[in-house]
Amino acid sequence: MFVIRDAKPKDARGIQEVFYRTWLATYPNQKHGITLDDIEQRYIGYDSPERIDRAAKRITDLPANERFWVAEDSGEIVGVCHIVIEPDKNFLRAIYVLPQYQGQGIGSALMRRADGFFKPLVPSRVTVATYNDRAIRFYEGLGFKKTDRVIVDEKFRMKSGSIITEIEMIRPPKA
Repeated sequence: MFVIRDAKPKDARGIQEVFYRTWLATYPNQKHGITLDDIEQRYIGYDSPERIDRAAKRITDLPANERFWVAEDSGEIVGVCHIVIEPDKNFLRAIYVLPQYQGQGIGSALMRRADGFFKPLVPSRVTVATYNDRAIRFYEGLGFKKTDRVIVDEKFRMKSGSIITEIEMIRPPKA
């Protein structure tokens, strides 16, 4: 049985592990030129003391308009959610769930927690890799719809030179 709770600095190592393992399982894609080596290179040192300390500090220093939650199962961090509330939109920065825990309602539970903090009178936004069909279906099930906006961001350029291209999805205000 999993629990959703506020992230704490001591969770930094588990959070880093969720990001790493989820990226390994999700983003390599031959058609888009993203290799397993690209992901491995991106995450070199993800569990180093410096990176863990930086992640812990980020949790400690979250601005008032951001929230970060973890899903925990028997003491293990198995999912994460990060949101930013902006004046004109709610921005879902990330929901990641370890591959072996996907399909068990953890992502939906994390989204319900986010919805409890989102402003109801503004739209909610998420960006998803263009080829991440599972995530696209997940967000569509939550009321998000694809827009025509495609995001090509240099921060997602891999060692191979390929970029993980994203699409924008928007959910209209609840009211």
